Amino acid sequence: MPLHAGPWGGYSVVTMKARIIHIGNSRGVRIPKLLLEQTGLDDEVTIEAEGTCLTIRPGSRPRAGWDDAFRAMAASGDDTPLDGDVVHTTTWDDQEWEW
Repeated sequence: MPLHAGPWGGYSVVTMKARIIHIGNSRGVRIPKLLLEQTGLDDEVTIEAEGTCLTIRPGSRPRAGWDDAFRAMAASGDDTPLDGDVVHTTTWDDQEWEW
């Protein structure tokens, strides 16, 4: 397995050959453990096809890091509503709503 010095400094590139195998009605590639560990790929990935190349990236997690961001906002007092204490009511709220 060749190990190359990458263009990004100490980052290394590992190249391996793999076979395309049958998985039910589909086909797939088994990803060696070394590559999974190096890339941090987990249970979900995003696969992009461009020409004859496939790119596999970790699955997107749109809300990753929100917990930490909200904690930091609360700690700095930056978590108050933008409209303050203003309560917007409509005529329906005032005249028709019953508890």
